[in-house]
Amino acid sequence: MIEEPEVSSKGGIQVISRAAKIMRVIGNSNDGLSLGKIADQVSLPRSTVQRITSALLSEGLLINDAQGRGLKIGPGITALAGAAHYDVVEHCRLLLTELTQKTGETTDLSAFRGVGMTFLDQVPGTHRLITVSKVGEVFPLTTTANGKSCLAKMERDKAMDLAGHEWERNGISGDADQFNSMLDAIAESGIAFDIDEHTPGISAAGFSFRDWSGDLHAISMPVPSNRFVKHRREIEKALRETSKSVQQMFK
Repeated sequence: MIEEPEVSSKGGIQVISRAAKIMRVIGNSNDGLSLGKIADQVSLPRSTVQRITSALLSEGLLINDAQGRGLKIGPGITALAGAAHYDVVEHCRLLLTELTQKTGETTDLSAFRGVGMTFLDQVPGTHRLITVSKVGEVFPLTTTANGKSCLAKMERDKAMDLAGHEWERNGISGDADQFNSMLDAIAESGIAFDIDEHTPGISAAGFSFRDWSGDLHAISMPVPSNRFVKHRREIEKALRETSKSVQQMFK
């Protein structure tokens, strides 16, 4: 029997690593990316990028933009992402439940999706007055605890670009220097806050994390502002404890 020569494990791992890097760059782009732009962002020769993207195109993981703007994420990756997101929900459900039992407050799981935070799961609080968001609802990035926490985890140029586009869409004159300093503080502390910013009368705290594929998610707790002021310290402590558990889960 004739055996095919084995591909070196080191070479195979390198190809997978490069393909993943290319997919992340394309996935983080709001529009399609040309081969040249991809090559610049991943610091690889254009020929290498072309070879890898051709393979990804053939598998349906990438597609050519209909308007000729380059390559975009294809339906194949969407199916895989859907399975992964379900898995994240399943793994985080117990932690969300425990967090709500500790504090009595609503706990949310959301994911960064292009230009906003999409809610994936929620455990309602036990207080008579609680805050509730619909699964599938999309929240902005710059005025929410979950959005800010995810921005603080990104490369700063990318985060500020997303913030700038959001301000422009909403007709807001944001202070870029102040917002950048705030992201520094969030990155250092690990917890982001929304004090009556997104919705008057509701405040929130949250932290972000990356799952096994590198996608950004956040766990946050929206609380009526009068109660948030009284119990902010306990809420923050509970979130930090949960953050440690999440980091262990997805390391």
